[in-house]
Amino acid sequence: MKLLLASQSPRRKELLTNLGFTFDVVKIDCEEIIPPHIKVGEAAGYLSELKADSFRNLEKGEVLLTADTVVAIGSKLLGKPKDENDAREMLKLLSGKTHQVYTGITVKTLDKTITETDVADVEFEDLNDNEIEYYIQHYKPFDKAGSYGIQEWLGMAKIKKMNGSFYTIMGLPTHLVYKILKEI
Repeated sequence: MKLLLASQSPRRKELLTNLGFTFDVVKIDCEEIIPPHIKVGEAAGYLSELKADSFRNLEKGEVLLTADTVVAIGSKLLGKPKDENDAREMLKLLSGKTHQVYTGITVKTLDKTITETDVADVEFEDLNDNEIEYYIQHYKPFDKAGSYGIQEWLGMAKIKKMNGSFYTIMGLPTHLVYKILKEI
């Protein structure tokens, strides 16, 4: 079995390596648009499967792994910020509240496609403007859903409580990945 990881995320690469898997990284270009009928809890899985379906070169003996993470507060989905202002607004929205982090994964072979989503609740303490500015300027969270990384300063300093997998919040529900890849 040859494992292909369709992600440029250094966090996903690190986690998959730490799980003990060897893999090649492949690039998938697809427009990540969530149709309005998709429910908040289904969005990450939908996007993950959309990426897997966009990969046209799967060969016998290959297994493709895709993933996507979205942050939701109520019915509002937060993807990656477009710029500093967008990041600032997202962090202000999350300040002092509990939100959900959904990470969907898709494992695809020539014979089957398996998509699963894991969710974790995250509660932030209040974030003041100086803390938000410090985080944006020093950590540049523009490649992260919801404008933050749990493994960085903001996660360490301002997450009050979480319920769910740390790795789901980081962007790859390692327990699901391991279970599915082990079965295949």
